[in-house]
Amino acid sequence: MEECLTSGQDFVFQQDGAACHTSKKAIKWMEENNLPLLKWVSSSPDLSPIETLWHEMKKVLRQHPAQNFRAIIYYNFQRQLSQQECLAELLSVFGNEAPHQSTISRWYGEFKRGRVSLSDDSGLGAPKTAVTQENVDAVRKLIIEDIHVTYREIKASLKISKTSIQKNLHVELGVRKLVFRWIPHLLNEEQKAARVNWCQKRLDRFNSGNSKNVYSIVSAGHISTIPLNEQRTVTADWYTTICLPKVIPELRKINPERRIVLHQDNASSHTAQKTRQYLTEGNVELLDHPPYSLDLSPNDFFTFPKIKNKLRGQSFQSSEEPVDAFKNTVLDLPANEWNKCFENWFERMQIRLTLDFLRNAVVSS
Repeated sequence: MEECLTSGQDFVFQQDGAACHTSKKAIKWMEENNLPLLKWVSSSPDLSPIETLWHEMKKVLRQHPAQNFRAIIYYNFQRQLSQQECLAELLSVFGNEAPHQSTISRWYGEFKRGRVSLSDDSGLGAPKTAVTQENVDAVRKLIIEDIHVTYREIKASLKISKTSIQKNLHVELGVRKLVFRWIPHLLNEEQKAARVNWCQKRLDRFNSGNSKNVYSIVSAGHISTIPLNEQRTVTADWYTTICLPKVIPELRKINPERRIVLHQDNASSHTAQKTRQYLTEGNVELLDHPPYSLDLSPNDFFTFPKIKNKLRGQSFQSSEEPVDAFKNTVLDLPANEWNKCFENWFERMQIRLTLDFLRNAVVSS
């Protein structure tokens, strides 16, 4: 950084929204050193050049995940990093794909005893037959049915090792986990264009957020608490027979003729034909959502982070307590905060168009 600041050349510094990047201490240092900072949109890995680099690097690593991770662990061992520092470094880059603390501890022990080979001992390792078309299809079905499914649940369902699950998910299916959902590694051009078109249409329709029709949109907040009971996931049947029949009347309690424009993400229960039919019959307009766009979902960039920050560190004694805490946290948010949420929503749409314009300008030049 010092070299950039003293070089005399014009530059703009770009970084993502990691906590260490956006902390008050970091922002203060940048301001004090007159560091020109490019404003960044949260939850937007598809626009970050470093994410493309990580993607290419991970593709190479996943060809032989165990051995390549061991090479990194050995390198960190030689750098005299502690086990905790090694783990933190791996987690910062690979997230859920990083090896467990016990794996790092075991290999540190091996290296201390003088081991230099990174290969499995003879007879060890998961069988190659664990990565078969049958298992690939089974894993694909699991993540389609539940985008929040965990490694542990996949392992319990298919009886295959964690390494095999990694290969099925990341090499064969090419997905990764972002904000606890399995999504494609990088958006393709068609998906990027869909995001841009969606933003343009919403900005035009709602006059960049200045139209009074904005007040018809239902997107974030708390309306009613509806337990899943014995349900493990939200299905279209549950959504249309239990959830929506309670939510829609609640929205129209004061004004039975109220116009409702419902905005929700692309969960399978939300986009099912049964759901669309139910909303049409109930005179509820469904506002579609671009694919893989958590940064354009008010719940994901506003509601859930607010709740997480408020409830972080709390413990609960019953299943009812966290539900009440969630409800109270949402209801306690002042009206001006919700106004800022929608203002920010339309600002994000405009930023999307600006970034797309700049990207096309760079490509054409």
